[in-house]
Amino acid sequence: PDGAGDSLTIHQDARVFAATLPGGSDLTSPLVAGRRAWLQVVTGEVTMQGHRLGAGDGAAVSDEPSLHLTSRDDSDVLLFDLP
Repeated sequence: PDGAGDSLTIHQDARVFAATLPGGSDLTSPLVAGRRAWLQVVTGEVTMQGHRLGAGDGAAVSDEPSLHLTSRDDSDVLLFDLP
């Protein structure tokens, strides 16, 4: 929201993260207590918390200490950290 690290300022209580994951890679992102997240799979296929998601799929996440992704093939994802 504040342009930290040369990021775009969006004037909202939100952060948006993008990741490109090579097939077979893992990514774990901590989630702040009391906040929610939205994961959007742009391309490829990932497994999130044991759930398989493909391109175009999204998932809401709350009450989790972290988000764990495993890419099943080359994938691009967006993670929205929301109030």
